Amino acid sequence: MSVEPFKRPIRVLVAKVGLDGHDRGAKVIASSLRDAGMEVIYTGLRQTPEMVVNAALQEDVDVIGVSILSGAHMTVFPKIMKLIEEKGMDDVLVTGGGIIPDEDMDALQKLGVGKLFSPGTSSRAIVEYIIDWVKMHRNF
Repeated sequence: MSVEPFKRPIRVLVAKVGLDGHDRGAKVIASSLRDAGMEVIYTGLRQTPEMVVNAALQEDVDVIGVSILSGAHMTVFPKIMKLIEEKGMDDVLVTGGGIIPDEDMDALQKLGVGKLFSPGTSSRAIVEYIIDWVKMHRNF
């Protein structure tokens, strides 16, 4: 699946928030998104929610993808959602993945976070999810 039906590439910010120092998965996903024709900005390690949202605003992204393995997802995602609301970025998908229990995924989705992915999810499933979301929520 590719992003050909769009007038411009889908812009995705891939972020690693907090003290989580494992970024192999984030880099693999970033590469898969690029291979699908998306424009990817990777923030690098140890970002704060404020840094992520400010970068997303500056880069005018369609999607923020957060990779989190540290267990801080119930702090990080709500903070990001609050910040994007404050900045009027309600047309940006916040998604991500990592070690997140199903009940926490459900709670985060109730806060407005998009689909969250567990380790082992195929890159294709993530690419398809982003493309489908953009088709339904963005107009370019």
